[in-house]
Amino acid sequence: QAHLVESGGGSVQAGGSLRLSCTHSGFLYNAYGWFRQAPGKEREGVAGISNAGRIRYTDSVKGRFTISQDIAKRQLYLQMDNLKPEDTAMYICAADPTQSMDWGAFGIWGQGTQVTVSS
Repeated sequence: QAHLVESGGGSVQAGGSLRLSCTHSGFLYNAYGWFRQAPGKEREGVAGISNAGRIRYTDSVKGRFTISQDIAKRQLYLQMDNLKPEDTAMYICAADPTQSMDWGAFGIWGQGTQVTVSS
């Protein structure tokens, strides 16, 4: 069983930056990622990283967000720069119990941390 706890959310103006952290414990999965869900919208994959170093991003955050991890410390990070109002959402840490890193494969979830970007 895995346990994922997010931190680092908050409110920021457009163009600002935030760094999210996720501490995970229990079973060590092959890949971890960040998802987000805005009110009235479906949950979407934002960024994923495998223990082998494979990385993927959704198109809307490429060039602005950077995912990284420290496996030994069981930490996952998401550096978010040049934030936009449309990035406002609950950001959720997730684990992928497969090796595919398909967005639909992530099935272990944290509680989330709120990010609000004002214009």
